[in-house]
Amino acid sequence: MLENNTLSKLKNKKNLLAFSGGVDSSALFFILQENGIKFDIAIVDYGLREQSKEEVTYAKDIALKYNLTCHIHNAQKIEKNFESSARKIRYDFFEKLISSYKYNNLLTAHHLGDRFEWMLMQFCKGAGCVELAGMKSVEQRDNYQLIRPLLGLDKSELLEFLNTKNIIYFQDKSNLNEDIKRNSFRHNYATPLLEKYLNGIKKSFVYLDEDKQNLLEKIEIETIDKFAYFKNSQNQRANIYSIDKYLKSKQHLLSANERELLKNENTVVIGRKFIVNQNEFFIFIAPYLSLKSSMSREFKEECRALKIEPKLRLYLYQDEKAFFKVKELFSNI
Repeated sequence: MLENNTLSKLKNKKNLLAFSGGVDSSALFFILQENGIKFDIAIVDYGLREQSKEEVTYAKDIALKYNLTCHIHNAQKIEKNFESSARKIRYDFFEKLISSYKYNNLLTAHHLGDRFEWMLMQFCKGAGCVELAGMKSVEQRDNYQLIRPLLGLDKSELLEFLNTKNIIYFQDKSNLNEDIKRNSFRHNYATPLLEKYLNGIKKSFVYLDEDKQNLLEKIEIETIDKFAYFKNSQNQRANIYSIDKYLKSKQHLLSANERELLKNENTVVIGRKFIVNQNEFFIFIAPYLSLKSSMSREFKEECRALKIEPKLRLYLYQDEKAFFKVKELFSNI
């Protein structure tokens, strides 16, 4: 069921599978087994459902059966913004494991339905071709690759695989709650359309991926510690796409309002976590520091002479290597 180019990225690598015991990750678990791919699994228990204890037990049992490591994280209670908070908890956990155990790839079980739901949601709030293309099968992160091996398969195909082989899986009842926006899109729009036009939707995503590659030039983002920069491409869409890509790797999803601000303003504070400065020659992204601290007179004068954005200066004052790089970039203009 997996394409050869996907399998080639997984063989002879250290792979970590984000596992939940649901339809998608259970199918991916056994598809990987059938293809001889070595991997470990990681599961997060948010402690909200009684069934989650059974899911963790299931994860431990199949890990033991197939002689692989099962990493478990018991999350603290989430008080607000459950979906975004849960996502951050998951990826913080996964990335800690990746760093500690030197995994090459993080595998998630996102499938065609997930991609189609995302596309419909983006379309309805306003998006271009690049945003509509949505998820990619492979994304390069700081020190690992995020790979979605099932992105070309529909959930119906995964269910058929599981049921044919009598494989155990769990159904999360919270996925039926249509008060959650994504669930509403899934049940009312995405699933009925996939049932009726599956092959056409698959082809459309192939075309979108091809168009996306042609629309945007590739921009190389350089990093120094927590500081990132790249040359201004003079193509605003390409610049914002690259900013978005970098911030996603830092677990921040740009809102529609933040995108509009990036279109119209040179300097934008993103989520009170990042400062993005766009000038005529370069784009700079750094952690946003709001605390006031004294900077030396000499440093301030250098920044004024170089015309460095004031909101960026505090971070550069604390990161000498990043400041030297900015000076070098401006001196070569």
